[in-house]
Amino acid sequence: MTAPLHVALADDQAILRSGLAALLRLESDLEVIGEAATCAETLDLVEEARPDVLLLDVQMPAGTRAGGEPGPADGLEVAERLHASGSPTRVIVLTTFGRAGYLRRTLEAGAGGFMVKDAPVERLVDAVRRVHQGLRVVDPELAAQSLAAGPNPLSAKETEVLRAAALGGTTGDIAARVFLSEGTVRNHLSSVIGKLGVTNRAEAVRSATDNGWL
Repeated sequence: MTAPLHVALADDQAILRSGLAALLRLESDLEVIGEAATCAETLDLVEEARPDVLLLDVQMPAGTRAGGEPGPADGLEVAERLHASGSPTRVIVLTTFGRAGYLRRTLEAGAGGFMVKDAPVERLVDAVRRVHQGLRVVDPELAAQSLAAGPNPLSAKETEVLRAAALGGTTGDIAARVFLSEGTVRNHLSSVIGKLGVTNRAEAVRSATDNGWL
């Protein structure tokens, strides 16, 4: 008899996580071996339990790891760290928000799948099996959105300045982070706002993030 696939779940919404675990346990070839509610717990769980597949939420609190250090900022950073560490666990990123930017970061992080949480459970179960086989599974609507977003219109320096602006603070604070003058920072931000067709810095950050350019 073939051994079941070991699956771990990471989501800070306990009800959703428990419900998904119950549904997966109905499949004879899947075994849920662990759950996590923070990014830190997720890394610890993967290191200890070594699941075959990890179902990973995007928006989770960082938390604190067993060793005391803070966890990653979000689920996508968890996926990036696992990929960088060479972890054999295959990752399927689950999200409530079908943003092209999430999809791009997911693929760059080496994850095997990207799906929305309201996908039919049959599709999710199939994704677990296919990703374990080394295939890549992406929600078709999200893939279409990502293609529609097009290439990044921002220059490397504009992206750097906008990423610094996303941390908040005054123009002087941003200038200090990127080692530019305040005037140069204002020029870059003005160019970014014009290219993205938005009206202010906050909208520019949101637009660039949603499209995977930041």
